[in-house]
Amino acid sequence: MGEGVDPTEMCQSLVDKVTRSRQLMAVADPELLVLFEDWLEQLEDEIVFLVQENPALTAPALAQKLALPASGVTFLLNKLKREGRLPEG
Repeated sequence: MGEGVDPTEMCQSLVDKVTRSRQLMAVADPELLVLFEDWLEQLEDEIVFLVQENPALTAPALAQKLALPASGVTFLLNKLKREGRLPEG
C-alpha cells in the first residue's frame, strides 16, 4: 500500500459503503434499481468502446469525456479489467 494509507480506515470505509448500499436496496424501488443497473451496464459498454478505440485514454480523460468523477471512472476501469473486458496494464 502507498505511504499514508491506513488499512483499518480503508476497511471501515468499505464496510460503511456496503452498509449504505444495503440500506439503499432495502428502501429503493426495484424498478429504479433496474434502471440504475441498465445505466451502469451502458456506461461500462461505452468505456470499453472508448478504450478499445483509443487505448491511451487516461481515467481523467475518460472522466471528462463521460462527465463523471475520475475516481468513479478509475473504479469502473479496474472492475472491467478484473472481469476481463479490458486488458490489464
